Amino acid sequence: MREVIGRSNIQPILTGARTTTEQAVQELMQRTLDNYGSGIQITQVQMQKVDPPAQVIDSFRDVQAARADLERLQNEAQTYANRVVPDARGRAAQIIQAAEGYKQQAIAEARGQSARFLKVYEEYNKAKDVTRERIYLETMERILGGADKLVFDGNSSAQGVVPYLPLNELSPRRQPQATTGQQQSGGTR
Repeated sequence: MREVIGRSNIQPILTGARTTTEQAVQELMQRTLDNYGSGIQITQVQMQKVDPPAQVIDSFRDVQAARADLERLQNEAQTYANRVVPDARGRAAQIIQAAEGYKQQAIAEARGQSARFLKVYEEYNKAKDVTRERIYLETMERILGGADKLVFDGNSSAQGVVPYLPLNELSPRRQPQATTGQQQSGGTR
């Protein structure tokens, strides 16, 4: 029994390989008895209780617990990978798709601006002074369009006197903002 157990891995013997161990022990015992010429025939070997020796039982249990922990951690890692990897692939595909869309948009916008520039250039070549004046006026309108402004002509014949125009009535009124707690509550002292 010790010879067969010594040549075998302990884990299968403790769990499920008892039958193969019993057969190997039976064959070895029968050969030994036949070599001695004993005339005894072994019909069955049966292992009833399989435990590691008492001196190593604690270490054996530690090894078993470590194997169980290893399997559990491997399963948890695989579960995590199965959950995270497809999510990461999906986000990567989404980012790539957004980048491709941005690329197409930038190309289309650049082509449109290029075509617009070529049209303006054609018109410029036809009438340079008119086109230059139009571009200047459009640029000034775009720059000054949203700003409050007053124009003062220093070259006027009235020597610095500007006629009064009710400019504040022409521009839209803005809501005054309250600056103190008294103004917000409406009370005075």
